[in-house]
Amino acid sequence: MKPKDFDQFWAGIESDLNSVVPAPELKELPIRSKPQFTVYGLWLSSVKGYRIFAYYSVPKGEGPFPVIYHLPNYGSVVHIPPFEERCKYICVALCHRGQRLSDEPFVAAYPGLLTLGIEAAESYIYREIAGDCLSVMDFLKGREEVDVERICLLGGELALWTAARRSEAAALHYTPALHYNSLKRASQTSNYPLEEFNDHLRGSASHRLYVEKTLSYFEPVHHAPQVKMPTMLVEDSVGFCDALVEAFAGPVDRVPFQHSSYRDGVRQANWIADRLNNGQPILPAHWC
Repeated sequence: MKPKDFDQFWAGIESDLNSVVPAPELKELPIRSKPQFTVYGLWLSSVKGYRIFAYYSVPKGEGPFPVIYHLPNYGSVVHIPPFEERCKYICVALCHRGQRLSDEPFVAAYPGLLTLGIEAAESYIYREIAGDCLSVMDFLKGREEVDVERICLLGGELALWTAARRSEAAALHYTPALHYNSLKRASQTSNYPLEEFNDHLRGSASHRLYVEKTLSYFEPVHHAPQVKMPTMLVEDSVGFCDALVEAFAGPVDRVPFQHSSYRDGVRQANWIADRLNNGQPILPAHWC
């Protein structure tokens, strides 16, 4: 059930961000740069003044350029975006707080991060991580080299939450991950990382109601009605996302996960190029 104070909760994150001076710093990373693009390390302050890092790659030539903003998956290390993307797009890859390169003073534990502070929405680590995602989006909106009307968000729930709060993005490529129907899905598996929810509840079963309430603020079905931009939703099984797809305010291209870096990658690249009106994508040579 959607909490009555859902909007106030997310407005609180916005308020926290507004109270922080982002103070962005860009430093070229020569070892990552090529004749086709320049890669920078980006540092800026997010919620509670925490300094986060992101890879920021800009194509050579005259901008402004369309953007692919990679929101991080669940894991300690974030990789730089693919070479082919960096040739045609501004590419951003965020390392949220706790992930490597954003792990001072907080170092995230895997497993463990998924339930850190989950007893209350205000203390849940993903409240601050959501702020990290939004802060990078705000940075992009102020850059001359960025075509602010052609930004694609790419990822799981972090991308969805950002799309819901930053409607100026042009497209969302979304793969439901850890926060969609979390506890029900966790009850049907013993695989990590969803098993982290089961581990937590085994250790403190009396806290289940508190955990359910916290997760309700992050449940994708409650965010989807605020997403009006075109969305490609990649689902792992037929019918898995029926309720979620129906909740989106904008058009949704619903496609199956094909478990193939080639087939999924080509489809993703073509869809993003179409949405951002950026011609034919550059694909890895062995895909062509």
